[in-house]
Amino acid sequence: MWIESTIALRFLREGRAQTTLILIGIAVGVSVIVFIVALIRGLQGNIVERTLGTQAHIKVEAPDEINRLAPLPAGTTRLVLETRRAQRLRSINNWQQVMAVLDGFPGVRAVSPVISGPAFARRGNAVESVALVGMDPIRYQRIIPLSEDIVAGQLKVGAGDAVIGRLLADDLGLKVGDKFRLAAGLGREAQLNIAGIFELGVRELDQRYVYLDLKQTQSLLDLPGGVTVIDITVEDIFTAQDAARRIAALTGLKAESWLDTNAQLVNALRSQSMSTAMISFFVAVSVAFGIASVLSISVVQRTREIGILRAMGTRQQQMLKVFLVQGAVLGLTGSAIGAFAGYGLVWVFNTFGPKLFYIPVAPTLVPLAMAIATLTGTVAAAVPARRAARLDPVVAIRHV
Repeated sequence: MWIESTIALRFLREGRAQTTLILIGIAVGVSVIVFIVALIRGLQGNIVERTLGTQAHIKVEAPDEINRLAPLPAGTTRLVLETRRAQRLRSINNWQQVMAVLDGFPGVRAVSPVISGPAFARRGNAVESVALVGMDPIRYQRIIPLSEDIVAGQLKVGAGDAVIGRLLADDLGLKVGDKFRLAAGLGREAQLNIAGIFELGVRELDQRYVYLDLKQTQSLLDLPGGVTVIDITVEDIFTAQDAARRIAALTGLKAESWLDTNAQLVNALRSQSMSTAMISFFVAVSVAFGIASVLSISVVQRTREIGILRAMGTRQQQMLKVFLVQGAVLGLTGSAIGAFAGYGLVWVFNTFGPKLFYIPVAPTLVPLAMAIATLTGTVAAAVPARRAARLDPVVAIRHV
């Protein structure tokens, strides 16, 4: 293999202009692959992080209530125009036991009981429709790190304290230390103190959410000792759908994953991944054609040299390896330059870019891109290599 490598490198040095041009082409292609793949992955990670930063991976709720009809005697026909039953606010049966089971469920990282329902927030003549969220602060913090989003005051619920969204505070003219009233209907009201104001970055949540402790919310929603939802986070977010199915089968409750509730987002992420794969594929194809065309020209230009080498005893197999080595060397060298350039583009974006999100570069991305480019170069060299190996020495020497 030493002889083949020596001849291959000599051919590349003699055709410096062609070698330089194809190396630039490969480097540009690989740098595009590295930058685009890293950019899309960073964008997807940012979107998923923002989405899951305000919601649980899985929500477990009581199953929907359905209409039940009394059995009829045999031979009797009943015609029924059945409409869907209205769903009332209700607690999960035996939720403490369910939580104990979910705490030990494989792949589950955190579990938190939540009680939520509608109410009205009032201050003076201003009234806003809100969503009450009663929670256990210690457990809930493992699901959503709410304390990181507090912009005023502190995360403190219970004993008449509440935490509300920034937009809701603006609408009601509230600040930390002010008081307001909550009314949940049928005379259930409470006066609360603003202990903290949060900003999750989602308008709907910042304008409607009011966080209380479990007991306060249970009293306001007339569900003593009950919870309406059990929030769950899992180790691998993309296994949430399978985990939800297994939880539903085990508990008999309704379990819905973030993949189900964010179907449009999931489709967008899949489309982005497909676009990235297509870009990488077409860049690799263009690199392959570039290497193949350059080596084909090299075969034509060095026909007499190839003929002389063959006449001196170089076997067809050795001649084949000469051009395969050229393809591999071009792919490896060009991809190394391109990987360095791709890293540079990522660094420029992270350092001088718009600071919308950070682009991480996976440790496997560069080696994988270089391996693909090297393999592409070797495969692309196969056609001109076979042509060079099949040249008849006599005909090749007489070539002008």
